[in-house]
Amino acid sequence: MKLLVVEDDRALNQGIALSFGSETVVQAYGVKEAEELFDDSIDLVILDINLPDGSGLELCREIRKSSHVPIIFLTANDMEIDIVTGLESGADDYITKPFSLAVLRARANAVTRRRLSGGAAVVVGNFSFDFDNMKFLDGDTPVELSKTEQRLLKLFVQNMGQTLSRELLLQRIWSDGAEFVEENALSVTVKRLRQKLPDAPIRTVYGIGYVWEK
Repeated sequence: MKLLVVEDDRALNQGIALSFGSETVVQAYGVKEAEELFDDSIDLVILDINLPDGSGLELCREIRKSSHVPIIFLTANDMEIDIVTGLESGADDYITKPFSLAVLRARANAVTRRRLSGGAAVVVGNFSFDFDNMKFLDGDTPVELSKTEQRLLKLFVQNMGQTLSRELLLQRIWSDGAEFVEENALSVTVKRLRQKLPDAPIRTVYGIGYVWEK
């Protein structure tokens, strides 16, 4: 997981980064720097509201115009109206200072887990995939996928960064009769998925299978 931490208190920013030691953490200390560092590779944003060069609320709203990435506010603003405003700005969670780093990690894991589990859309960069309701978005553009394409896509996003062999994909997608599937069926399905999601980072690993690159 790649996190963007936007917090002007440098000691606190560093402490948060260290608490997510096994993850990739990008650190920003203001709105402008955060805007420059944010891109589709970010999986979670931890965001202060009171920043020296602007408001985290406005930054959250700006991110929401183009991304469904999970956002957690981390702020001293603890009035009920502050929390409501933060959540209505598009945040997934709101944590007030002082706080426990262990609680922050747990809340971060919960937010990202909800995004990747049933009942919530899977958000990957600018894509939003709701497998339960079969609603798929590329930005704001709906994408129609066949059941086979949906099964393939779900395997990819559940195993981002891992190379999946052709044999495994055949068995998982056509579990009720993989031995009777034509050899090129998987290649055709991957091709169609790439056509419908042209920005999807689906890479062919020659001689092995495919990987959805993180």
